[in-house]
Amino acid sequence: MSNIRLHPSFPNTTPNSPRALDFAQVDVFAERALEGNALAIFTDARGLSTQQMQSLARETNLSETTFIIPRDSSIEQAHGVQVRIFTVGEELQFAGHPTLGTASWLYWNHPVLRGADLITLDLPVGPIPVRFGPQHPDQPGVFATMQQNDPTFGAIHDPAEIAAALNLSIEDLDPNLPIQTVSTGMAFCIVPLRSLAAASRLRIPQHAALHYLQSSDAKFFHCITRADQASGADWHARMQFYNGEDPATGSASGCTIAYLVRHGLAASGQPIVLEQGIEMLRPSRLHVQASLRDNLIEKVFVGGRTIPVASGRFFLP
Repeated sequence: MSNIRLHPSFPNTTPNSPRALDFAQVDVFAERALEGNALAIFTDARGLSTQQMQSLARETNLSETTFIIPRDSSIEQAHGVQVRIFTVGEELQFAGHPTLGTASWLYWNHPVLRGADLITLDLPVGPIPVRFGPQHPDQPGVFATMQQNDPTFGAIHDPAEIAAALNLSIEDLDPNLPIQTVSTGMAFCIVPLRSLAAASRLRIPQHAALHYLQSSDAKFFHCITRADQASGADWHARMQFYNGEDPATGSASGCTIAYLVRHGLAASGQPIVLEQGIEMLRPSRLHVQASLRDNLIEKVFVGGRTIPVASGRFFLP
């Protein structure tokens, strides 16, 4: 097979080239490459405008894209590495798989923090610490766990209104569990479904969902149900939004474990495995736990494995 060569019109790094931006792509909450939730990381976004970042996020067309803004190492060690997070449509103050994936890239590549047990990201919601380990040399990538902000609990939603917004029947909802908004940095309406069969039928009409959410205290829906025991997971989740479906939603998973502990569905400090992305052939595993103390939920942890899959350059005029 002959060597692959760049087309003559494809720019290389020369003084006359457009600006070249290094990027990496990783799979987060993945057990193997090409699973989990893909994330694009622009590794040096200094000088980029908000509009340029948003345009690049649309170009990658992934659930989220992150932009690292390097600062002096003393500032990064004291306050964390500054990172901005974008979907194809907007900037987010916090998101889970971008936090874990970006911290993992820093674990492999940062000139000072490379190999550190703990790396903190400086996000608009505040500093989010990410701890690495335990490491298993026989498994790909790196395992890390983030501690999310303590949760706040919001409205209890009317099941009939939720069923209408999600194009479900009232019988598809779990009648024994409340539908409630929870936030650890991003507000999700946690919707317990009656069964895996109901989850498999989920086709959220975004116009109806957005209409409902705009008048609520939640930004997105996160639908959960008990997993098949043979799967090795405890709970099964789906998150559909304007960018399609998310293979793994770390921010929602922190809200979900907080919800499960608050409502007695998981014990305080009990490790739980959430599966997501099954229906879209991007299986993901999220390891979560939260603690209950003095009737308050705290110490919300969300972990998983990140695997590097690609690197390259984007070119801007």
